[in-house]
Amino acid sequence: MWSLGVPLGEKILRPLLVYAFLVVALRVAGKRELAQLTTLDFIVLLAVANAVQNGIIGNDNSVTGALVGATVLFVVNGLLALVLFRFLWLRRLVMGRPTVLIKDGALDETALRHERLSSDELLSAVQGEGAESFDDVTSARLEPNGKLVVHVRSEPAEERQRAALVAEVAAMRRELAELTSLVRRSAT
Repeated sequence: MWSLGVPLGEKILRPLLVYAFLVVALRVAGKRELAQLTTLDFIVLLAVANAVQNGIIGNDNSVTGALVGATVLFVVNGLLALVLFRFLWLRRLVMGRPTVLIKDGALDETALRHERLSSDELLSAVQGEGAESFDDVTSARLEPNGKLVVHVRSEPAEERQRAALVAEVAAMRRELAELTSLVRRSAT
């Protein structure tokens, strides 16, 4: 239960290799995989976790082996986070850059294809942020962590309400001016 089934060096090297592979694989898979975890994506993640399990633990089913493997993963992840925090160029290499999907209401079809997003999926996300259409969006970008950041012009419904109120106030002012004029004429 406590004795390692494989040498300690191998026990440390296995999770390092699997971690490096997963970082590269998720980078290549794209931001969409992180942004919208569909049922199929979830199944793939479960299958990958199962597939790499033996690569991490080898023929070792001991508690010590599991703890060593998990510790290596946590330490490597912490160190990588620290290094990426300090070195912007490395962060961009490992994590990627944001992808602009909409600029001034115009959809970037090339960026959508690159991120494997349909315009319907993007429209649904944009509408979730309060826009009615792409025209209502000044910009939308997909961050390296998979988060969609949308900047909506001004709420279209609010804008229409504001315009209607301004028109009503102007009409009331005209009516008030006419009434005031009538009152003055009748007083003289």
